[in-house]
Amino acid sequence: MQKNLVSVAHNVIIESRKTIRVSGVNDIDSLTESRAILSTVMGEIVVKGEDLHVVSLNEENGDLILNGKINSLTYSNNSILDGPIKKLFR
Repeated sequence: MQKNLVSVAHNVIIESRKTIRVSGVNDIDSLTESRAILSTVMGEIVVKGEDLHVVSLNEENGDLILNGKINSLTYSNNSILDGPIKKLFR
């Protein structure tokens, strides 16, 4: 049984490991030159790479474009920020 019904489209397109286009982005939780943590309609995405930067973000429809060298992309149901770091800020 499916728990979450997604009403917003979610797509990830990586072009030549230099550009990543993600739809269905709710929020950018964290962004550095080496890592971006994105909250999407399908869960959290962690993008790792080099010289990562936002080219465009459309907050109305959740479209995001990042440039840089893309090394990896990982989906996660748990936030990286939920560990010991979160406890420090309680």
